[in-house]
Amino acid sequence: MTTQLIKHPSSKLWLAAIKPPMYSVAIIPIWVGTAVAFAETKTFHPEVFSTFLISAILFIAWMNVSNDVFDSETGIDKNKAHSVVNLTGNKSLVFWLGNLFLALGIMGTLAISWWQQDLTVIGLVLLSCAIGYTYQGPPFRLGYQGLGEIICFICLGPLVVTAAYYSQAQTWSYVSLAASIIVGIATSLILFCSHFHQLDDDLAAGKKSPIVRLGTEKAAQLLIWICGSIYAIAAIFVGLGIFPVWTLLIIGSLPFALQLVRHVGTYHNQPEKVSNCKFIAVALHFWSGFLLGLGFLLPGF
Repeated sequence: MTTQLIKHPSSKLWLAAIKPPMYSVAIIPIWVGTAVAFAETKTFHPEVFSTFLISAILFIAWMNVSNDVFDSETGIDKNKAHSVVNLTGNKSLVFWLGNLFLALGIMGTLAISWWQQDLTVIGLVLLSCAIGYTYQGPPFRLGYQGLGEIICFICLGPLVVTAAYYSQAQTWSYVSLAASIIVGIATSLILFCSHFHQLDDDLAAGKKSPIVRLGTEKAAQLLIWICGSIYAIAAIFVGLGIFPVWTLLIIGSLPFALQLVRHVGTYHNQPEKVSNCKFIAVALHFWSGFLLGLGFLLPGF
């Protein structure tokens, strides 16, 4: 069935391979870091924001296609019809396309550092890319040891949110670091949810994902606590006076968290029905991050 689909790829397969909703993973850290910077400094550099945003999208594109290349080498994607490598049948082309995305993204952040005559932003971005490579890239392949969620948290939470803040303010902020914790957790949640329907393939390839280690039932129970931590951390930071009270707008994303928990709790061991849970997690990531950033901006208006 998979072979037939790849011989005659549909637009749905290509959309699944490109993963348009996943690019909010690039947008939200830049948005939150910039929002905190504006709230604290009342400055906004639109050319820096737009350049960083485009660069971040290019970095996610690089991670997307390069991960398909690296997974094709281990055989874990042999049943994945929407793998870019399987769709094109040309691993070398996909590999170099990914490198092009990476190079363009680096050029964008280099431009920011050049404008500011400060290497901090490019340094943070390069560190994020280097750590991100270890997720699937040889010889590390740390994702196969169950460390993918931690890598996602670091790269797309503290590193990128802090870099986005610095790109606007050219200074550091403990508030942006605090906000990055929430963004990082919500980002890791997407990867965590993407493993539920891949249990058999992960087991066959020797990938020790959290779902493999815990089993789907315990992982579904853990999901409740992960989702709850997003709102608990926000409330704690508001209570400590680190976040403005408006950031409690993040509660507006609670319906997506409840939908995610209920969906996974019901279908955690049914791959075909649970496979779309990562898209619910993407919606939770987007709206929690958007509302968090909005909560920093509103007091200024």
